[in-house]
Amino acid sequence: MTPTVEQILCIIDGIAPCNLAEPWDNCGMSAGSLHWPVKKILVGLDPCMQVMCAARNWEADLVLTHHPLFISPEKTIDFQHMPGSAIAMAAREQIAIVCAHTNLDKAQNGLNDFFAHRIGVVCTHALVQDFRALDRQDKRSGIGRIGHPASPVTLARLVDDIKTRLEIPFVRVVGDMGMKVEKIALCTGSGGSMVPDFIKSGADLYITGDIKYHDARLVEEHGRALIDVGHFASEIAAVDLLSKRMVQAASLAGYDLEIKGFNQETDPFATV
Repeated sequence: MTPTVEQILCIIDGIAPCNLAEPWDNCGMSAGSLHWPVKKILVGLDPCMQVMCAARNWEADLVLTHHPLFISPEKTIDFQHMPGSAIAMAAREQIAIVCAHTNLDKAQNGLNDFFAHRIGVVCTHALVQDFRALDRQDKRSGIGRIGHPASPVTLARLVDDIKTRLEIPFVRVVGDMGMKVEKIALCTGSGGSMVPDFIKSGADLYITGDIKYHDARLVEEHGRALIDVGHFASEIAAVDLLSKRMVQAASLAGYDLEIKGFNQETDPFATV
């Protein structure tokens, strides 16, 4: 059976419930029609033109990304520049653009849990629980995660391990490299706003991306540690996660779909 875009959105909601999304976010369909049929889905991190062109060349019907095409309302849609160029291609080629953003971050078994598993952190609960999950006694739905390494480890050893696991050449670190790490907080993406929550949590270490100078100073002043892996490195795992979960969900729903991840996106930052 061939599903519609609307039916694909229902599948995504089962993986990352839309009601978990932050109020400022823009999850769901950014461009397209709910009634378009879907036979092929390309999964990416960003709905950039590189991903859109790959979707067109593969004759995909839907692009599913972690990051939204836009968050704030656009006053002008210029087809020569993003997001207008992606919208123009979506309309011309009938490729729906859909995202699962903060709902995927916050969901149980969502991106934060997937990232934690990838770097060897065993999660126990959310750093900041979503109030909508409290009634369900769902301690792992919310922003960020609290967990621990498989065994106590020094910051220096953990830094090396994370670089190897994420296949990245460098990270930014705050703290005594010899300190023992027993409790870890983490948040994928830009986690600077969560630094006060990390401090309150009593965790020894915070793993995230996009940390600013004064946030790093705050961590330092409290005698804690920080590993900034970068925004891209902490969230590119969304492609693998969404691809796997969508294949499983589509099979259970009886939908005839081809789903694959786009593996050619790279970090826009280079250290030289």
